[in-house]
Amino acid sequence: MSEGQFFESPGEAGTPSGAATHTSLGQSLWQSCIELLAQELPEQQFNTWIKPLIAEVSDDFSRLTIFVANRFKLDWIRAQYSARISQLLEKLYGTPIALELALAPRNTPTRTSFSPQNIETFSNSEAIALADTTASAALKNRINSALTFDALVEGTANRMARAAAMHVAGMPGQMYNPLFIYGGVGLGKTHLMHAIGNKMLADAPASKVLYIHAEQFVSDVVKAYQGKKFDEFKERYHSLDLLLIDDVQFFANKDRTQEEFFNAFEALLAKKSHIVMTSDTYPKGLADIHERLVSRFDSGLTVAIEPPELEMRVAILLSKSRTEGAEMPEEVAFFVAKNVRSNVRELEGALRKILAYSRFNQKEVSIQLARDALRDLLSIQNRQITVENIQKTVADYYKIKVADMYSKKRPASIARPRQIAMYLAKELTQKSLPEIGELFGGRDHTTVLHAVRKMAAERQQMTELNQQLHVLEQTLKG
Repeated sequence: MSEGQFFESPGEAGTPSGAATHTSLGQSLWQSCIELLAQELPEQQFNTWIKPLIAEVSDDFSRLTIFVANRFKLDWIRAQYSARISQLLEKLYGTPIALELALAPRNTPTRTSFSPQNIETFSNSEAIALADTTASAALKNRINSALTFDALVEGTANRMARAAAMHVAGMPGQMYNPLFIYGGVGLGKTHLMHAIGNKMLADAPASKVLYIHAEQFVSDVVKAYQGKKFDEFKERYHSLDLLLIDDVQFFANKDRTQEEFFNAFEALLAKKSHIVMTSDTYPKGLADIHERLVSRFDSGLTVAIEPPELEMRVAILLSKSRTEGAEMPEEVAFFVAKNVRSNVRELEGALRKILAYSRFNQKEVSIQLARDALRDLLSIQNRQITVENIQKTVADYYKIKVADMYSKKRPASIARPRQIAMYLAKELTQKSLPEIGELFGGRDHTTVLHAVRKMAAERQQMTELNQQLHVLEQTLKG
């Protein structure tokens, strides 16, 4: 191809052809777009449809062409993703960029690893340009520049974790090392890690920062063993100033990986580098992880991110809608927030559905339009989560009788599960306090309110209770 440069997804840059030293701005543009999509889309969807894409940007940046392997994939990318890609390109570049999709020609360059070994095969000038590209943020540290502290909506659910993350970003290597953030999917753990990385790079651009998913660390260990390149592996991981590693629960049952991570952990702490980790559970709740590693995880500060409360969900919807260039009426935001409770990712997905439905039907956003756009989601929720279902699930979990939920018995072994069920009924259904009280044996609404407030407060303080509630919520939501 005569103009532009092929650009690959993060971490898998292709070997340049033609104008190999084309400005890194184009590379950064496409990679930034890909990184944003990686944050928005489910992992499997992203890996299937977006990650394999190859893109060519014109010299004047007026056009970006995406090459797709076959006609079916081309039609699917156009229908499902092209509009969003165009929006992100315009947002990143500041002006519209024409997006084209085309079938990949047979001489399209194949993927190769972008490493110093590859660079040595080029001329000196090309090597310098490629080395600079390799050191760029998208390839070197994998930090998503859009995920900052300012872009994160703060609320009760994430306040402590956000404060700890800001402290680490401001004074890395000092307190809260390691920082261990845990919580369910889609609550903002990854956002906080990227925010730490962005702040540290803004304050000290020369810092060696790396964001990585635990599965990639596992892959790197395997490759180091296969290629007998452990010196390079250690040089990469042991020399960092900040390591941000997502979903460490994926280390379970991988003994060699755990051994290498332990070594990296010790090396980084010894040089006062900072380590930030995330997981779906607190350290001592991790299964099949070596005890000495768990003790290291728990040696700094462990903080939880909870599902966002109603006010925070409303704030997120209003903020995200403005980012999308649309204004969502507050009453619509409240309606959506009351019905989408589990995590930020689902909230964003609901918002995109509503906005797309509004544009497609050329109607203003309203409660009725939101109800129509989210019809499937609402019907599933209404069908699955009922007070009766909650009572049965909680009774089974704590090994008491369902009838105990309605009885006047007050021993702690019954009263506490009953209060937990009341709390979940308020959180997961649309029932009012009097309605919930009636379904729990005709209890007064003040009894329900007391239970809700008590469980909400204790959840913030008691790790074991929080984990139990998390399991129950995930069970009820299927």
